[in-house]
Amino acid sequence: MSSTQDWVDAVSQELNVATPVDVAMLLDVARIAAHQVERPAAPLTTYLLGFAVGQGMDPAVAMGKITDLAANWPPGGAVAK
Repeated sequence: MSSTQDWVDAVSQELNVATPVDVAMLLDVARIAAHQVERPAAPLTTYLLGFAVGQGMDPAVAMGKITDLAANWPPGGAVAK
């Protein structure tokens, strides 16, 4: 077991998170946000992913939505609203 997985397991236990954590998926979404948007977006994106899942969204659906959004994110900036 990796030290990352050990850390995630310890934090999950400390925070009473009973749901298994998909470390690979979280690292993928962080990588996507960091490379497609900007580095500071990575932890914020993983937080929002967790929040969405906590509200009942399927993790794979949430990951797909984030991946699609990042793939279409314009270089260097925000999307016009």
